[in-house]
Amino acid sequence: MSQPVSIAVVGSGYVGLVAAACFAEIGHKVICVDNDESKVKMLREGGVPIHEEYLPELLARHRGTNIEFTSDLRSATKRAQAIFIAVGTPQSKTGSADLSYVDAVASEIARSIDDYKVIVEKSTVPVYTNEWIRRVVERNGVARELFDVASNPEFLREGTAVVDFIHADRIVIGVENDKAGQVLRDIYAPLTSGEYFKLDHAVPGDLTADTPPALLQTSTKAAELIKHASNAFLAMKISFINVVSNVCEAVGADVEQVSKGMGMDSRIGPKFLKAGIGYGGSCFPKDVAAFRYVAEQLGVDFDLLKEVEEINEEQKSRFFQKVRSALWTFRSKKVGVLGLAFKGGTDDIRESPALDIVHSLLKEGCSVVAFDPAAIDRTKEVIPPSEKMQYVNDAYAAAQDADALLILTDWHEFAELDLAKLHYTLRYPIIIDGRNLYDPAQMIEAGFTYLSVGRPAAQQTRDTAVWHRLP
Repeated sequence: MSQPVSIAVVGSGYVGLVAAACFAEIGHKVICVDNDESKVKMLREGGVPIHEEYLPELLARHRGTNIEFTSDLRSATKRAQAIFIAVGTPQSKTGSADLSYVDAVASEIARSIDDYKVIVEKSTVPVYTNEWIRRVVERNGVARELFDVASNPEFLREGTAVVDFIHADRIVIGVENDKAGQVLRDIYAPLTSGEYFKLDHAVPGDLTADTPPALLQTSTKAAELIKHASNAFLAMKISFINVVSNVCEAVGADVEQVSKGMGMDSRIGPKFLKAGIGYGGSCFPKDVAAFRYVAEQLGVDFDLLKEVEEINEEQKSRFFQKVRSALWTFRSKKVGVLGLAFKGGTDDIRESPALDIVHSLLKEGCSVVAFDPAAIDRTKEVIPPSEKMQYVNDAYAAAQDADALLILTDWHEFAELDLAKLHYTLRYPIIIDGRNLYDPAQMIEAGFTYLSVGRPAAQQTRDTAVWHRLP
């Protein structure tokens, strides 16, 4: 393998912890820093604070050898050649990214620099953040020749973040000189050379030693813009297909057929053309707002992104009205809910459309019984259990004697339910699917009234299975 690089990763959230584990996996010595002592203790003792495929295995493999955990940023800075800043950049009231955590970390790093370091933005940050970090470090008395600031945006999807890191579509490094560029190229060399993929324990995925990931070197400003522009475009793609789904419902077409036909065009591609109840999570809502704010501050009209945000909000409202049309009235109704996380494969509930819908159901007087394979504990922190809000341990318990069952998250388990058992379990065989996990014809055959997104609503008559347009 390539020569190891000593790396400090500041922040042990989704981005920081995955990056730290993956850097260790490809052969580097990594110090993961967090100011939460209880979290550091848990990580040292073998705990894993987030739900990510392969992450527990990587941490178990490298804990105590290639990776260590500490709250001492000063010591980690002195020992590292490259320091990756992976702290939160939450959305402020104005829509801009709150960079106070980045500022605080940059100041503390500066006070510990005594030889050359590359400080790397790993958090999602607006353009010009690189320059502000440089100013912060210089204001703390660090000589210009002792550091460079680089940008290395992440393109990780929660639930598949480890695979996305190792089997990346592209690795983007934004630098202003080749000295910093060489450090980052050395860090990613085990991947870009293909060496890592020859290992027996390599994380499985699409790439091989003969087809390693591409590395794109750009300016720091371009790298910062690539991240925000990419997320904004993907959010726009989701909102676009959701509007198309509404047109499909109006004319009686099937959005799944339309999106398949669109996705077969190589210029468009099939990814992110899945109609549903809207996007959520820690990235798209925040990054769309932040990118629009940056454009406004620069005098650029980017109202297109405002439309993307409004469509996303409207999609949740439309789905809720679909539930209303099926139940007629909400008060005293019992509704089963499958899915609380913003997407399958993760326990992240930030900006989850599912939670918005649950809140609306509770406000209307419904009783909700919910199941999610990973996100129940996190949801209990924001919607505590009560007489009206119950949490259960499997999908069938959520459906037990319910007036209707809502599918709100695209966990693969929810697409493989025993339909006969589900029909028997529900009080009324009504399923309202916000993720289009089932074929309407299959659901009619199984005896359900089935509503989904962008497809004709359907129910089975007493005599034969036929399509019905429901009000």
